[in-house]
Amino acid sequence: MNCRHCAAPLQQTFLDLGFAPPSNAYLRAEQLGQAERYFPLKLRVCTACWLVQTEDYAAAGELFSADYAYFSSTSSSWCTHAQRYVAAITERLRLDNQSLVIEVAANDGYLLKNFVAAGIPCLGIEPTASTAAAAEALGIPVLREFFGEALGQRLAGEGQQADLIIGNNVFAHVPAINDFSRGLKAALKPTGTLTLEFPHLLQLIEQVQFDTVYHEHFSYLSLYSVQRILAAAGLAVYDVEELPTHGGSLRVYACHAEAQRPVSDAVTALLQHERHQGLRDIATYLAFQARADAVKNDFLAFLLQQKKAGRRVAAYGAAAKGNTLLNYAGVKPDLLAFVCDAAPSKQGQYLPGSHIPVFAPEHLRTERPDVVVLLPWNLAEELVRQLAFIEQWGGRFATAIPALKVF
Repeated sequence: MNCRHCAAPLQQTFLDLGFAPPSNAYLRAEQLGQAERYFPLKLRVCTACWLVQTEDYAAAGELFSADYAYFSSTSSSWCTHAQRYVAAITERLRLDNQSLVIEVAANDGYLLKNFVAAGIPCLGIEPTASTAAAAEALGIPVLREFFGEALGQRLAGEGQQADLIIGNNVFAHVPAINDFSRGLKAALKPTGTLTLEFPHLLQLIEQVQFDTVYHEHFSYLSLYSVQRILAAAGLAVYDVEELPTHGGSLRVYACHAEAQRPVSDAVTALLQHERHQGLRDIATYLAFQARADAVKNDFLAFLLQQKKAGRRVAAYGAAAKGNTLLNYAGVKPDLLAFVCDAAPSKQGQYLPGSHIPVFAPEHLRTERPDVVVLLPWNLAEELVRQLAFIEQWGGRFATAIPALKVF
């Protein structure tokens, strides 16, 4: 296989999680007796441009189907994050009712609804019918298509170039990342700004966040690799912010290269920090597998210990990252009885691979498990407040990443 960005041969493995079904391919009861589709879940690192990427991938249509179950609005903290971003970027770019904002991968309208409320014209691009319908119900215009160079050129030809293009947690999700980047350039006004948010590869490595690896994530991004990818499309990164979301993310600001905007000190400093932390040193990547295996083994040992002691363990958050962890560890309902989730789209279904049933949060009060594993550990603070009632029967919380913690 060659690198998706620079086409250099990929010879180094960063992480091998075996085979797994797509992490958002939840199952209905009648599907439990049918064969599931499994795909390799292996990451390679390109030593030419340092892009980390999945070795093999399923067709996008298999991953982002019409009944795709991830709705961004389920997380209150994520909605607050979006609201704050909209307020800040509106002021920074002086957006008004003459501006146009495009969000690629608009999901259920969790972000664009804030622009609608402010009277700023916007357009969502969202290929999955379930989430697109939710966005449209909020009064957001939506194109139900996958984004790429062809769509970017079409929007430009229709006079729909944007003052602001937003891509939150989508840049890592596209297999043809060069085509996608050229589409961003085509759809951006000459004076426009692009912002991209994505989990930071540095945090994945430092915090052993191997559970953020799943098929929908084709790329694992550093500032260095993103700067190179955008530059090849004629875009220039001019600022960056480090964010706490998703266990540690970056928000990059980019513009047309020919705009020649000054580059902030934050960009220079973070590039230097990435290099100092070994993101351009192959030894950093070769050491990661053993660290991930240790976390997985400790989690599995904990579940086995609880079972031997007669304690019942459940989980909260039917998140993709949880599915990666459970499938890699080989966890089934005998060790983890059920998982609860606030998203109605997931309730009554079963996790892919493990076939653990998903219930509404109220099920915790009925079943009163001894331990509740918080699979979306990045939302632990929010979830502990929401689920504080488990302390009524002596229940405890646990997280597995970056190391096993019971509290």
